[in-house]
Amino acid sequence: MTPDSLALVALILLLFNMMYFQITSPTFLLVSLEIPTVTLLLRGQFWYYFLSLGVAAVIATLAFAVSGRPIVAAGIAAIAAYALFSRKWFCRHMDAELVARDGGDRQAVRRLRRLHWAGMLSHAIFFIAVLTSIPYLHLFAS
Repeated sequence: MTPDSLALVALILLLFNMMYFQITSPTFLLVSLEIPTVTLLLRGQFWYYFLSLGVAAVIATLAFAVSGRPIVAAGIAAIAAYALFSRKWFCRHMDAELVARDGGDRQAVRRLRRLHWAGMLSHAIFFIAVLTSIPYLHLFAS
């Protein structure tokens, strides 16, 4: 397998991962976050999505670096850093809101919903950036 085809496969895996979150995360807008099982699933989705995005982005970073595209590799490395940071940040804040909700704080559900929206928005920014950069990837070959 050539370095260019390895980079293509890595990009497809990265996009598949991002599309998964783009499709599944809005479904949580249709249910109440007062239900403990639902919020447990939402937290799990964020935890595992950002973990898998980080792994896919590290693999894509290496693939693009090997294929001679250091600028693209640096951009994808930023996605990996975002994923690893977001995983800790979102889950820490979700845990705090879940404890508050279970403790009787009625505003905790609203804050959980805002966290959910913030996660979807931050993901969408990176997803759009990756999609719009695809036509220009050939320009960054060294």
